[in-house]
Amino acid sequence: MIRVGIGYDTHRLGPDRPLILGGVKIAHSLGLVGHSDADVVLHALTDALLGAAGFGDIGDAFPDSDPANKDRDSAVFVADALARLRMLGYRVVNADVNILAQEPKLGPAKQGIRENLARLLGVEVDRVNVKAKTGERVGSIGRCEAIGCQVVVLIEN
Repeated sequence: MIRVGIGYDTHRLGPDRPLILGGVKIAHSLGLVGHSDADVVLHALTDALLGAAGFGDIGDAFPDSDPANKDRDSAVFVADALARLRMLGYRVVNADVNILAQEPKLGPAKQGIRENLARLLGVEVDRVNVKAKTGERVGSIGRCEAIGCQVVVLIEN
């Protein structure tokens, strides 16, 4: 059986926070604001994994009302979602990632993000695709107020 999941997340940019995307620290004057490390890529990936298996969403699994999730590394969320999938006999086939950011330009970081996502998912690098898109100066992403991410995953058992 195969199943598809989609995930989406957006966080606003703010001072005095590191910018972490897909588990990779990106040099930028602003970082993402959130309860955990605010890694929109790993949050969207977690949502896609949970959704593919019918396990709800990241807010159900890791509520921001739980103090244990304060400043938490989002790789923990991905690992937990994968463990839930494996209990049902599922494995990741591939993942396709759209990072939505006007700034910083992410071209130089895409390969590192791709490699880290493949490592976290336990798949070959060619099973993960990472694209970077701007907001074309429209909306909160285009005005450099936020960064968003969309992820689609295919799982099979």
